[in-house]
Amino acid sequence: MSRKLSVFTLAMINVAAVSSVRNWPTIAEYGFASLFFFAVAAVLFFIPVSMVSAELATGWPKTGGVFAWVKEAFGHRTGFLAVWLLWAENVIYYPALLSFIAGTIAYIINPALAQNTYYTLAVILAVFWATTLANLLGMRASGWISTFGVIAGTIIPGGLIIILGIVWFFSGHPIEISMTVDSLIPDMSSPTQLVFFSGVLVALCGLEMSAVHARDVENPQKNYPKAILLSAILVLGLYVLGVLAIAVVIPQKQISLVAGSLQAFSFFVNSYGLSWLTPVIAALLAFGAFGTLSTWIAGPSKGLLGAAQSGDLPPFFRKLNRHGMPVALLISQGVIVTIFSLIFLVMPTVSSAYWILNAMVAQLYLVMYILMFAAAIKLRYKRPNVARAYKIPGGKLGIWLVAGLGLIGSASTFFIGFFPPAQITTGNTLFYVTFLFLSIALACFAPTIILWFKKPSWSKPLSHEKNS
Repeated sequence: MSRKLSVFTLAMINVAAVSSVRNWPTIAEYGFASLFFFAVAAVLFFIPVSMVSAELATGWPKTGGVFAWVKEAFGHRTGFLAVWLLWAENVIYYPALLSFIAGTIAYIINPALAQNTYYTLAVILAVFWATTLANLLGMRASGWISTFGVIAGTIIPGGLIIILGIVWFFSGHPIEISMTVDSLIPDMSSPTQLVFFSGVLVALCGLEMSAVHARDVENPQKNYPKAILLSAILVLGLYVLGVLAIAVVIPQKQISLVAGSLQAFSFFVNSYGLSWLTPVIAALLAFGAFGTLSTWIAGPSKGLLGAAQSGDLPPFFRKLNRHGMPVALLISQGVIVTIFSLIFLVMPTVSSAYWILNAMVAQLYLVMYILMFAAAIKLRYKRPNVARAYKIPGGKLGIWLVAGLGLIGSASTFFIGFFPPAQITTGNTLFYVTFLFLSIALACFAPTIILWFKKPSWSKPLSHEKNS
């Protein structure tokens, strides 16, 4: 008999999928007002994503995933667009993650390097291509690396930052943010003041991945909402405490988006005479991020491999090496990541380059979520008789309310995301908006262009597929 997941176990899966120390500096830019945005993000995004993805995952479990859900609702082309956007945002996510690794390693060598664009680009390219080549060899240890990376790179350093922040606050040390009712409400006079909200949403993305486990919970209709509530408390609790721990010790204008976590920790340990701990924690954070990279670097390509095997991409992209890895897709992915990494050379600062990459990730992810929320509503009408182990209560009104909140949150944040943040120098505004718009447009229209040139020969099996 298969074992059922407990409420706590599923909550831990969700926490592991969503929580990351890397996102804390981005949100810390809002200071005490980050609490307000966390609350709004929970209502308009975090909870709707978890509930909608659980219903879809338990209704279509055998072929679960955004591709299957959107395809079932709107057809093959739109489903291909959804999975393509997942791949595209992951490809753009890699340079941002790698810049975090570069900034963290800098604290072991020379903290000033964290703001050096050439150093950052060199580390990004070296680490990414080394990891890509390692994946081509079919490494089997990615699960172990991921598990150890979560413990060593998130739980230990994140817990220390939170503990030191609490000690700092209650010891009467000066703090860099105002904790008043007035400072809780952010300045909403301009979209440029609200653009960091997309950073909050990106920090809470990913629950649709763990929703496939919803059907493995005992009595999912009753226990899945409990798991989501516990997940929300734990995830938001970690984020709130971690973000405030950084915000109370580092002035807002001095927060580095790629090394803010290390900035806070370095400040703490130096104040307590424990400066020797800084390189240790830097190494742990870098390894944790590397574990994430190593585990997921082949994931998006393997997702596209399924589309290629169904004939949506030229046969060249279906080729596997002797280790069973999609070599053509991985190398193509590496070339695209290299091109996007060059953004560090044209943006005025490392933080601004880091931000525009995160903004692109957020925009593409939000388009995918818009498709997912719309699919959930559509399938309630198109496939009302499909059994769903978990179903959003309230009938059609319930699905419209929950998925509708998700649509409003995703669409409004997508619009705001085109404005450059007031808190970061991004250089020429026209370049920022144009680069962001063209990149998103290219990513969204690429599947249509690919399918336009699709040929019947793309669906023919290759020699190794015939023999398998």
